[in-house]
Amino acid sequence: MEKLDPPLMQATLADWRLWARPEQLAPAGNWSTWVLMAGRGFGKTRAGAEWVAEQVRRGEKLRIALVGATFEEARDVMVEGRSGLREVAGDLIASWVPSRRRILFRNGSEASLFSGASPESFRGPEHHIAWCDELAKWKKAEQSWQMLQMGLRLGSHPRALITTTPRGGGLLQSILDNGGTVRTGGSTNANPHLSPAFRQAMERLFGGTRLGRQELDGELIADTPGALWTAAMIEASRWPDATPAPPFTRVVIGVDPPSGEGTCGIVACAIDPEGRGHVLADHSVSASRPERWAAAVGDAAALHGERASDRRALVVAERNQGGEMVRSVLHAAAPDLHVRMVTATQGKSRRAEPVALRFEAGRAFLHGAFPSLEAQLMGLIAGGGYEGPGHSPDRADAMVWALTELLLGARTLPPAVRGL
Repeated sequence: MEKLDPPLMQATLADWRLWARPEQLAPAGNWSTWVLMAGRGFGKTRAGAEWVAEQVRRGEKLRIALVGATFEEARDVMVEGRSGLREVAGDLIASWVPSRRRILFRNGSEASLFSGASPESFRGPEHHIAWCDELAKWKKAEQSWQMLQMGLRLGSHPRALITTTPRGGGLLQSILDNGGTVRTGGSTNANPHLSPAFRQAMERLFGGTRLGRQELDGELIADTPGALWTAAMIEASRWPDATPAPPFTRVVIGVDPPSGEGTCGIVACAIDPEGRGHVLADHSVSASRPERWAAAVGDAAALHGERASDRRALVVAERNQGGEMVRSVLHAAAPDLHVRMVTATQGKSRRAEPVALRFEAGRAFLHGAFPSLEAQLMGLIAGGGYEGPGHSPDRADAMVWALTELLLGARTLPPAVRGL
């Protein structure tokens, strides 16, 4: 490299096909959808931006759809990120207008940003190609994908690239099963530029777990047979981003105390006037001393208690690990906590079954994405047993304690006139 003159050196450094790993390059053939499904840090975003740039360099005036999980993610990752289009293809871009969510290229091509949470935004526009990032995170994935396909009709060979970390669900699997789909990908470790410290930390935290197979190895894992929660059920239970949260009559912080310095499950849940359950946040902490996880419980109660009609949160904590010591530790951290101790007389999966039925019936919702909690939920097996990440579903158990108190307890709803 040192012997090359500067122009040739720059041209060599800019030659993506020279430096890319084979899995980051578009496969040959007459495909209509390329799925690059891989672990975190694999280099999916760089591959997507380089593919779009390559299509633009061919000279044809293209209409391009850039679809992220949200408009903000499409902007921050696909366009302005360190591996996004402005970094990779800045020489091709004439202007970038964030307010219009639009990139104009020097050859007349145009790229527009879309959100996988807004399927109606795909009505009308037509495209030659589409780059879809993190499809597994889209709030309305199936509807958005279908509407995008209807507009992907310009040119002689419209195509779409999906760059995503896998997550179980029917849409991604159905796309992979389509005869016009090709697939590449790999694990996080395939990227030689990641720091050894990051690799070691990820392996220590997630190695050998279901979540690690998904998020690091890039493996699309089918639902566990007999699981109380399936990926499709979890996706269907997400509260729509565009819909304001309802008022809450009660807030409960579920706590599954750790054995030793394991993970303390801390999950905030609420109930609305219609009797529906809501999972607000996962505040679980790992490898912490009692005073630290107790403080985290106090912080969660203070944060979410403001959302209850009585401006207070109840803490429901399991006494099986630590007995009354759990109450003492919690009160030492936050003396004004309202604490109720509960005793587990059934296995975790058995306790979870009535709560899972509420999700299945559309009576419980997730306000956000909680990967660690969701992975544990999908590992709980009907009839008993656990096949999820880690030795114990601590986060899932904390959620179950909270929703059991809210949805199945004696004080589910306040007195009210329901109808005349």
